[in-house]
Amino acid sequence: MESTYHDPGFRPLRVIAVMCSLLFAVLTIVAAGKPNIVLILSDDQSWTDYGFMGHAEIQTPHLDKLSEQSVLFRRGYVPTALCRPSLMTLATGHYAHRHGVTGNDPSPKYATRGSELYEKRRAKLISYIDQFETLPDLLGE
Repeated sequence: MESTYHDPGFRPLRVIAVMCSLLFAVLTIVAAGKPNIVLILSDDQSWTDYGFMGHAEIQTPHLDKLSEQSVLFRRGYVPTALCRPSLMTLATGHYAHRHGVTGNDPSPKYATRGSELYEKRRAKLISYIDQFETLPDLLGE
């Protein structure tokens, strides 16, 4: 099924606005006492693939109930079209040019997938997160 949604007015500042909204929500919860935060991110789904988002056939009763009792961000954007760089941005608050994760895996052009060199480069890519404070670390405090 082809998506008909397109936002020609998308601007990177919207990503910052969403992050600020999330931060405000978190600070509000923290001010009220210990927060109870469950952040659910899914991959390879459309935003419409949930009952609470209006899908006519897909039933997600547990997520529907959770969404009724929660803060729900109905319009979220990621800064890149790839999973790992986008997740890194969500975790650190930094764009890919700053955190260094620009792809899902090392290029197989320079190292064969599964080879020792490939695995070494993959481990280095994953280790970039250690250079930053992350949202889970900050919330854990």
